[in-house]
Amino acid sequence: MDDKIVIGVDGSPASRTALRWAVEEAKLRGCAVDAVLAWHVDYGMVIGSLSTAVATGMSREKVEESYRSLLAEVVAETGEEVTAVLAEGDPREVLVKASGNAALLVVGSRGAGPFREVLLGSVSSYCVHHAHCPVVVIRTPKAHAEPVEPKPVVTPGPLL
Repeated sequence: MDDKIVIGVDGSPASRTALRWAVEEAKLRGCAVDAVLAWHVDYGMVIGSLSTAVATGMSREKVEESYRSLLAEVVAETGEEVTAVLAEGDPREVLVKASGNAALLVVGSRGAGPFREVLLGSVSSYCVHHAHCPVVVIRTPKAHAEPVEPKPVVTPGPLL
């Protein structure tokens, strides 16, 4: 087992929060951090939601380069030494494979909701059940709204 923390990133606020947590944890443990961004193009899904002209214009190279840029941006935000790992494949499988050489796997949870989770599956849930090392799931705190003073409800009275 390597002495490193593997963190799954995708550019979402949840994954950015998880990356910051993983970097701080790595400082405490004195170990390295690998930020892993898994990507793939599912043309079947793309064609269903976009016009054929747009879908055929999406070259694999362009898609890969956009993810490479996103990964570099996310890693640079930490201001720390983090190894950027871009891997093609299903995020669940890529992260579980990466966990085989890690002391800890960290993932963010977006809280997609039960309907979306049933359709797409939860990366964090999959990792918790299949990883080869302990898994930490970081949830992004919900924004707290300012307390709203209750307003009286005015009804028109009984209808005759």
